[in-house]
Amino acid sequence: MTMPALPRDAEAYHRTVVFTEKTVPAQLRNQHQTKDGAWALIHVLEGKLAYRVIDPRRPRLDYLLTQKTLPAIIEPTILHEVEPCGAVRFFIEFYRLRKIS
Repeated sequence: MTMPALPRDAEAYHRTVVFTEKTVPAQLRNQHQTKDGAWALIHVLEGKLAYRVIDPRRPRLDYLLTQKTLPAIIEPTILHEVEPCGAVRFFIEFYRLRKIS
C-alpha cells in the first residue's frame, strides 16, 4: 500500500516547532493519532525519521523519511508513531478540510 494523498480541499492551520532527536515529545514516539478531520504532513529537514502506520484498520507501513523524500501524510484518527534514526530535524504541519460557506 502506498501513502495516502492529502485531500485537495485541505488547508494548513497549525505547524509545530522544529523537533530534533533530543526534543521530539515522547507522545510522538509512541502510538498516537490525530483528531477526526485533522490531517498532517511530516517534513524532515535533516537526517532520518522512521514513520510507522500501526493502525489495525490499515496494513502496517514503515517509511524512512529524509529531506529528499516526500513528506509523510497522516490520515485522521489513524494510529502511527515516529522514531528518530540518529540526528534529525523535522516539523509537523496540520491540515483540515476547508469549510464551504
